[in-house]
Amino acid sequence: MIIFTDVDGTLYDYSGHLPASAVEAIRCMRANGHKVYMVTGRSKAENKQEIWDIGFDGMIGGNGSYVKADDETVMHQTISLEQCRHIIDWLNEKNLDFYEESNHGLFASKHFVENAREPLKRYALGKGKSEEEIQKLEVGNMIHGLIEDAELYRGDLNKVSFILHSYKDYLNAVEAFPDLKVGTWGGRDDYALFGDIGVKDVDKAKAIQVLLDHIGARREDTFAIGDASVDIPMLEYCGVGIAVGSGSEELKAMADYVTDAVDQDGFYKAFKHFGLF
Repeated sequence: MIIFTDVDGTLYDYSGHLPASAVEAIRCMRANGHKVYMVTGRSKAENKQEIWDIGFDGMIGGNGSYVKADDETVMHQTISLEQCRHIIDWLNEKNLDFYEESNHGLFASKHFVENAREPLKRYALGKGKSEEEIQKLEVGNMIHGLIEDAELYRGDLNKVSFILHSYKDYLNAVEAFPDLKVGTWGGRDDYALFGDIGVKDVDKAKAIQVLLDHIGARREDTFAIGDASVDIPMLEYCGVGIAVGSGSEELKAMADYVTDAVDQDGFYKAFKHFGLF
């Protein structure tokens, strides 16, 4: 079988903790001959060493713009330098702090770190963490690998995430960037705390199809597990779609199976239920 797993909110809980049971499940499935791929909004540079150390057969990153199987890059679609200039100039004009997501690093605007603390805490709070737990969170706990004072006009970006002052900022971005894909993320279910701008016409399901074609695997032999509405395309596409119990109501409503919450060993229990180890 081929397993596709989201990362944030599925493998990791919403304060950035990786349950030992999830690591055990992935290693057991791979030991049984199954292949496991991470499918995430993250770019390659955002992954800490601990996630690579789990062991994966590859990665789909940038919500589908990047596909890697073993050590081979199968597909990589990036924002052009011209599009990047338009994005950065527009965000600066609107006083919207942001960070750029590239496989080579995460590059933050001048005031992003100081201004992202509160929305990131609200993100964790909305996903079930307590007031006490979120007080200790820092931006670096939530977004690994941020680099400040770097060149921001770049031609290697998967996407750009930015802090929303209001939902209207998202709507304005949709209007400003018809040649790109504009979305939102953060908070309980799909409440918008951040916007993101990425390559048009990519999603997790399309990237999975590219990967399956590359490795010669069948769609009916696939499992997908996730927590948010952005995961709906891959759950619809794969043979079995699993939602974690701490995920969005929209995702749970369409999933084939709903497991327990992330911090209740939901990942482990899901694949134990289906007999993959």
